Amino acid sequence: MAGVSVLLGFGFHMNRSKGRTASPPGAVAETTTEPARNETSAAGPTPEAVAAAEQPSPPVMVSNTARPVGRTSATQVNAALDASLVGRTVELLVSREATSQQKQDAWNQIREAGKLDSVISELEKRTTENPQSAEYPATLGQAYLQKCGTIKDVREQGILAIQADKLFDTALSLDASNWEARFTKAVAMSYWPPMLNKGEEVIEQFQTLIQQQETRPAQPEFVDTYAWLGDQYHKAGRRVDARAIWERGLALFPANEKLQTRLASAP
Repeated sequence: MAGVSVLLGFGFHMNRSKGRTASPPGAVAETTTEPARNETSAAGPTPEAVAAAEQPSPPVMVSNTARPVGRTSATQVNAALDASLVGRTVELLVSREATSQQKQDAWNQIREAGKLDSVISELEKRTTENPQSAEYPATLGQAYLQKCGTIKDVREQGILAIQADKLFDTALSLDASNWEARFTKAVAMSYWPPMLNKGEEVIEQFQTLIQQQETRPAQPEFVDTYAWLGDQYHKAGRRVDARAIWERGLALFPANEKLQTRLASAP
């Protein structure tokens, strides 16, 4: 039950930004610009690469028992290119320099291109290889939640949701200021069933985020924390607190329509 609630709620949250069109950095342009054309670009070799790969290579003899080196198949070329693109996508997703919108675009496109499992495998590998890095478990947790939206098995969805929550805890134990880990954990947890009594913890997570945010240069995604915390206050019947936090956010992001709308409809 908890896993399904997290899945449905978080899936809705993630899908709200699909219409945006900001492009990721050039380093992963192949991954994040034209996922639908993966036959010859993002997920496959160019015609020239295939043609070159199909040309036979002369045998190379290193001893009397050595076998000749055969030609590289198109399948091998395709696999090499695919691995390279997955690697570059992972680099973007864990980068501290990439924007939140660039990362969201990348998630949308790798999911649409059917590369989510490959990205998850690479993130699992890097998380194991880099146990002191908070970025890898934080991003892997997001990947598991992305995966939830592509499967129908309720039990598997619940397992992935719980694993994601544990990964966010791991990331925060390594770096308590990891914004993505704390924000995603709080958003996902806000959809857990009321019987699990997570409401106060969700509020505390968002409160911590706001304290951390206000010591840093403002980023566009920071506005979401004020919106979500106000929503949680409102859900808990704390309407005065809800209005106060929305007004606090609007003072920092005066043109934000989400906060304007909430305040206009607040009693």
